[in-house]
Amino acid sequence: MDSSPDFSIEDTLGSRICGVDEVGRGPLAGPVIAACVYIPIAARQLDFINEIKDSKKISKTKLFKLYKAITEHCSFGIAEISVQEIDKINILQASLKAMRLAYEDMSTDMEHILIDGNKMPKSLPIPASTIVKGDSKSKSIAAASILAKVTRDKIMADLAAQHPEYGWESNAGYPSKAHKEAIDRYGITDHHRKSYAPIKNFLAHGSTKNPLISAA
Repeated sequence: MDSSPDFSIEDTLGSRICGVDEVGRGPLAGPVIAACVYIPIAARQLDFINEIKDSKKISKTKLFKLYKAITEHCSFGIAEISVQEIDKINILQASLKAMRLAYEDMSTDMEHILIDGNKMPKSLPIPASTIVKGDSKSKSIAAASILAKVTRDKIMADLAAQHPEYGWESNAGYPSKAHKEAIDRYGITDHHRKSYAPIKNFLAHGSTKNPLISAA
């Protein structure tokens, strides 16, 4: 059964509760993006609110429409952590930093932050709670997941125009078969995460294939 997020968690905590989510932990290329969203009480009655759910369960066309509605009617912040910083501090710390910066970017005083997942960013200025699978439980987190995904997909589409060999406009930098085959054929770019195993393997062996199993 497909669960739909609501405001139950927000309403138990206060009236000014925001949600934070990130996108882009798994890709081999591109930045990690986090977004923070506060849905005002007055906006809850608008029609688009009913359509907000986990961004992975929404069509691309509807994602863009919801992005426009959320950014028009809600307070929000968005943060990007570069590939270079991901390689320097690792993807977990980069994701947590992006979440904190997304809240700071919103520049709206809140009472509490809802964080998707089970890891808490450091140095948050107000109380916060982690919510496992938060994008299926909290409208605020689900709205943040939509902003983060649309933002990152746009970045990857722009990068795809510069590097069309890798199919980033469709795979968004994730390790699809076509993406890994393109790395084997064309090498890597400055946008690839050198701390990730397939990229490290390419740098070491000239191929993303594991030399111990490639003949299997």
